[in-house]
Amino acid sequence: MKLQDKYAELINTAKSAGVKNLQVREQENVLYIDGQVPSQEVKQKLWDVYGKIDPNFRSADVVMNVAVSPITPAPAMQEYEVVKGDNLSKIGKRYGVSWKEIYEANKNIISDPDLIQPGWKLKIPQKV
Repeated sequence: MKLQDKYAELINTAKSAGVKNLQVREQENVLYIDGQVPSQEVKQKLWDVYGKIDPNFRSADVVMNVAVSPITPAPAMQEYEVVKGDNLSKIGKRYGVSWKEIYEANKNIISDPDLIQPGWKLKIPQKV
């Protein structure tokens, strides 16, 4: 029996759990599973599946090298109140961002990027 068959449930769990850069390979009767998991809970889930297949972890035929992905914080936002004569390009230039970035951050209130109104409070993404 191939190791990938023996540990098919573990491999399928890794795939369905969203493990990034998942690499599965067999080398000298050892199955190597590498990748980045989105959370500590997913990592534990993989270990639980492995423990179900090999309850005492005695086979020594799997090496799981899965790291928890670092959390990327959402870019910080500033707020800007539109004044008469403003346009997205002008505002963007003031804050060092493109008009498109401002538009994308404010799609909930801007239906046409060429038509903004004084008094609107816009979120301005900050450069990271």
